[in-house]
Amino acid sequence: MIIAGIQKNSLVDYRGKVAAVVFTPFCNFNCYYCHNRILLETDASKTKYKTIDEDEFFAFLDKRVGLIQGVVVTGGEPTLQKDLPEFIKRIRVKGFPVKLDTNGGRPEVISTLLEKDLLDSIAMDIKAPFERYDEICGVEVNHENIKRSMQLIMNSGLDYELRTTVTPEFTLDDIRGIAKMIDGCALYVLQQFRKPENHGEFADIRNAKKPHPRAFFDQAVEICTPYATRVITRGVNL
Repeated sequence: MIIAGIQKNSLVDYRGKVAAVVFTPFCNFNCYYCHNRILLETDASKTKYKTIDEDEFFAFLDKRVGLIQGVVVTGGEPTLQKDLPEFIKRIRVKGFPVKLDTNGGRPEVISTLLEKDLLDSIAMDIKAPFERYDEICGVEVNHENIKRSMQLIMNSGLDYELRTTVTPEFTLDDIRGIAKMIDGCALYVLQQFRKPENHGEFADIRNAKKPHPRAFFDQAVEICTPYATRVITRGVNL
């Protein structure tokens, strides 16, 4: 398991819990607004992060017993790590619930994790309406994989959320398209766009655009409410 970073404490990444966050490198998407774009680099000679040994990570976890209530595995895209199931199993053996963050591009891995009962919570990013998926993700995306991952998660019986970062380019018609995609969802989260740091060659002019105001999110919530049991916003100023 390749570990690219650890956040010792988070109050926002695992709903209702104080959690440690472990970051994995590499991603099969290339979203221009990603805050972890430095994790996309696959050439070891060009990486801007220092990998952390697995044993070092688990020694860290031993010291956090009683201080944290769970572990979030995020990225990058964690499902690209071939030994992800074994890694999560080691975390859960220590008594920590595990939440997985995923883009849903590899439903076969999600299915394996669910079949092995290795997850306690899962969050999946719904990047855009399908007609704009490739544009937002910066790569050609298999839409059937996204659909399958959504269904696996929604039928899993686990605590879960589907969520979308509402980029400045989104229109209310885009929101309507996404709403139809998440029909039947228990919890759908509309997240505010935040301008990422300038990572040099990763900079994108689209990040200079102004985020949507509160009024746009109010309308978006109204649009999505008929399709999900609960719709909330995250990171939106009043």
